[in-house]
Amino acid sequence: MSEIDLSDMPNIVDGQLKPLDIPALVGPDEPDHAPRILLLYGSLRDTSYSRTAAEEGARVLRALGCETRFFDPRGLPMPDDAPADHPKVEELRQLALWSEGMVWSSPERHGAMTGIMKTQIDWLPLAPIGGVRPTQGKTLAVMQVSGGSQSFNAVNQMRILGRWMRMVTIPNQSSVPKAWSEFEAGRMKPSPLYNRIVDVMEELARFTLMVRGRKDMLVDRYSERVESLEEVHKRVNL
Repeated sequence: MSEIDLSDMPNIVDGQLKPLDIPALVGPDEPDHAPRILLLYGSLRDTSYSRTAAEEGARVLRALGCETRFFDPRGLPMPDDAPADHPKVEELRQLALWSEGMVWSSPERHGAMTGIMKTQIDWLPLAPIGGVRPTQGKTLAVMQVSGGSQSFNAVNQMRILGRWMRMVTIPNQSSVPKAWSEFEAGRMKPSPLYNRIVDVMEELARFTLMVRGRKDMLVDRYSERVESLEEVHKRVNL
């Protein structure tokens, strides 16, 4: 197993971030490219702690051998207020199709995830795009930041959405209270809260390796097979 580059992660204790044990997580005929992770965040502020938390997570993911991409929600229209071929909608959907796992990182505002976060999710259809479903069977990690005391409202809501989008939401999650005190000069300070983000990203990388080569089998549903059979019968008997 190759060594991990920690040069951009001063908070990591040397020797304690372990490389992914790929042979233990995947079968012999499964994909061997870098796991592809899309990160979404729920704030447009210049100082966006949800984005900064996601960026810290992305550093860990890249150190573990993942490929990461971000979607900038600036300019994304409200759902149903623009056609699906709007450039920002197309960009988001193409990134979702590219991904094998996602990170959703939202501030908690008025006891809930932000509208910016929900708008991005609402633009991702359950129906296939070009024969491919953009979220079904893919992994998901949820994170939130709060201006006050620790809360889990946003991550709990995103878990419900992840299930609705037929995603495999990992057990671990991150909630950063008093986020304004946890970041300095665009980076997160060393703390148990930072360590939890590392935990979440490690788990997401492992789950993504395990799930991506098996997702078609994992989401194969009896009810959909029956529905498809009925459609065939209708077509044949016309």
